[in-house]
Amino acid sequence: MDLIVSPAALIPRPETEHLIETVLRLSGQRRESPLRIVDVGTGSGCIALALAKELPAAEIHATDISAAALELARANAARHQLQSRICFHETDLLAGFAQDSFDFLVSNPPYVGESEQDHVQLEVRKFEPRNAVFAGPTGTEVIERLIPQAESILKAGGWLVIEISGTIVGTVRHLLLGWDHVQITNDLAGIPRVAAAQKPNR
Repeated sequence: MDLIVSPAALIPRPETEHLIETVLRLSGQRRESPLRIVDVGTGSGCIALALAKELPAAEIHATDISAAALELARANAARHQLQSRICFHETDLLAGFAQDSFDFLVSNPPYVGESEQDHVQLEVRKFEPRNAVFAGPTGTEVIERLIPQAESILKAGGWLVIEISGTIVGTVRHLLLGWDHVQITNDLAGIPRVAAAQKPNR
């Protein structure tokens, strides 16, 4: 999908395709229709738009704390005639959403630690929004907030699917203790890239 980009949001990258593939694989195991999906930190809208295109029966919501990012996401939705398929919300992570209301939460959150700045591509440091790349000192600060909120808004049996890095995979596994069917998917370079976990039915 051709997408408009700006300094308001991350430039979509091939690694995020693994996020979409994981949702599509897991959604194929579910028979409920329509699925309710929320994309947290939508940025350019690339994840929400890809899911809207691939899952035409799904109800899709997308959140971002940045008004400028949401304006960009809405423009991309209009560009692909998907604006009627996605509800956009300006909010911090999942503030304002009801408990037990979604089948999937998908997110490419900030997950780079400030100590890793020297390892980040120069064009990322110079041209992409800092708060969409760096989460804090360790890189897990946003994910640490997101996982408990996901547990609240997901239905029993619902799935959390987030993009991660090899640097934080151990911490993310620890944060997902108590969830069912925790899965880590590597990207094509063999680096842990997607963490998926199912909210227990109990």
